Amino acid sequence: MDGLVLFLPLYVLCGAVAGILAGLFGLGGGIVLVPALLFLFAWQGFPPQTIAVTAVATSLATIVVTGLSSTLAHHRLGSLHWETAKRMLPGIVVGAVAGAWVADQLPQKWLVSVFALYLLAVATQMGWRWQPRPGAQSPKPSLVAGAGGGIGLLAAMLGIGGGTLTVPLLVRWAYPMRTAVAVSSACGLPIALSGTVSYGVLGWDTPGLPPGSLGYVYLPAFLGIVASSTLVAPVGARLAHRVPAGVLKRLFAVILIGIALRILYAS
Repeated sequence: MDGLVLFLPLYVLCGAVAGILAGLFGLGGGIVLVPALLFLFAWQGFPPQTIAVTAVATSLATIVVTGLSSTLAHHRLGSLHWETAKRMLPGIVVGAVAGAWVADQLPQKWLVSVFALYLLAVATQMGWRWQPRPGAQSPKPSLVAGAGGGIGLLAAMLGIGGGTLTVPLLVRWAYPMRTAVAVSSACGLPIALSGTVSYGVLGWDTPGLPPGSLGYVYLPAFLGIVASSTLVAPVGARLAHRVPAGVLKRLFAVILIGIALRILYAS
């Protein structure tokens, strides 16, 4: 109990930082949360072999809340193309379940390394301001469904909502950026739901998990993060209109590279 009292404010702080960065840069919280939880769970003395999968599962659980809020907001604005989201849904659900299973089977070192490589890819995209080139035509429905499976698998493995995967793909397929972002938000919700349930079931009988765990989802961290991230995300959105975003993005990209290299070194 004493340990939880010490760490709960840190989980709240992680949620606040993730919420501000999400609003400021349009990134999902998993980019910040997974590295932070890897550190905090190790510091808290969690079983080493479960730290990575618990960090990913807990991060994914927080996206259920933020994804629902974001999806409703885009729906009210009329920018959400439900037909595309529905086409991607079956593949996303299957992929997310498979991604949770793969993450549970992978050695921790491999899972952490895959996440670090993902951070490097995101940092490169942000730092060099890479933008997807719009395509000329919409893809076949079967291709959209298949892409949903791949996105769901990777997103559930990494504890992210999948926006950095979905948005460039949809833009390349001739969807307007605003629609691509809205569809990505809608797709992040089933990824998070399917992945969270899967991690809960897969970790249900895992020995050594700390009190307060629901499978691999650590509820104290989940509650602390959600409580703060939902409150401060609008602050980040307002800051995005007041600060030089280009400079901040490059600075944040450098920080992400540093985090990724530190994770790779430690693993």
